[in-house]
Amino acid sequence: MPDVNREIKIVIYTLNDCPYCTLAKDLLKKKGASFEERNISDSEELEKEMSERTGKNTLPQIFIDEKHVGGFDDLNALDKKGELDRLLGIKGEKQLEKRTRLLIIGSGPAGLTSAIYAARADLEPLVLSGRQPGGQLTTTTEVENYPGFVGGVMGPELMDIMRKQAERFGAAFLDKELTDVDVTERPFKVTAEDTKISADCIIIASGASAQFIGLPAEKELLGHGVSTCATCDAFFFRGRDVAVVGGGDSALEEAMFLTKFATRVYLIHRRDKLRASKIMQDKAFKNEKITFVWDSLIEDIMGNKTDGVKSIKVKNIKSGALSELSCQGVFVAIGHKPNTAPWAGKIELDKAGYIVSSGTKTSVEGIFCAGDVQDHVYRQAITAAGSGCMAALDAEKYLESLAD
Repeated sequence: MPDVNREIKIVIYTLNDCPYCTLAKDLLKKKGASFEERNISDSEELEKEMSERTGKNTLPQIFIDEKHVGGFDDLNALDKKGELDRLLGIKGEKQLEKRTRLLIIGSGPAGLTSAIYAARADLEPLVLSGRQPGGQLTTTTEVENYPGFVGGVMGPELMDIMRKQAERFGAAFLDKELTDVDVTERPFKVTAEDTKISADCIIIASGASAQFIGLPAEKELLGHGVSTCATCDAFFFRGRDVAVVGGGDSALEEAMFLTKFATRVYLIHRRDKLRASKIMQDKAFKNEKITFVWDSLIEDIMGNKTDGVKSIKVKNIKSGALSELSCQGVFVAIGHKPNTAPWAGKIELDKAGYIVSSGTKTSVEGIFCAGDVQDHVYRQAITAAGSGCMAALDAEKYLESLAD
């Protein structure tokens, strides 16, 4: 806990329905730190104050003892390095050690479904939930196609329900990231930041992360007009023109959400047709605020940290023609890459980094997989949940075989 003899002032600027704001607050709460929340949703004065103090148009923004820390990713990075504890006056703890029969890595639909089934089978699973518990769905708005929710359900709410269901049956959670793993001995040895874990069996359900275009300006202007989360940052683009890059469900979902705030949304797609589901396409085509820019790629993003994004250079890949579109925001939704980096050279992966599996079995006996780490075709919440169920059942059979 923070040193009671030292008063630490923490201010966090937030917005209603901002998933990363919730994650930042949850992290501070877990540290036992109190903070002052300044919600800018209905306050132009607070919005102006935040903008003047940070120069950014993305949320959350966090200050510790008047020092600007940044957003959730910055807070998270400080915690992983141990710097956050120092800033909060928390004394370091000795390295922890844990032992479990079943370790589930990931807390999205696949990991949580695995946890529910495994906990009901009295396997007492430990879930390594990472530093963004709930995975990609925590940054998703309304999920309309998950069975059982007639009126749809918000992504973060669905993940919260599933986690509580797993906890009800006895699953334990550790909100840390996998940093190393040794599969050469049994039980498997896993390192999660400051914690050493021994596990008889592992289910990898660590999901996937958003990809970026790869432009220098994209990284430089992240938080200054460039974003990967419309639910977090659309608020700042009221009455402005913005661009969304991508052609799948995620891109159209971002574009549809942005139309609630922006005047015009350009949808930049490298092909002449979308990859998104038909129902999402129908909604987008009917929305008069969305303008489709086909067969095109963004060549550059024009702007600076002071003034933000001013325009984008767009290249038509068929004609080679270059054009410039005036816009004040760029939202990147071009797909995802599997979170399998720690497993390279330890289990079999394909060229794209996805786990090569037979059903849910990986190339190492006793290690199973589920969800987007092995699925580059369907990539849906419901298919991830289904494979999570399968992985848990396979893990249960494997653990039973060890006792024979």
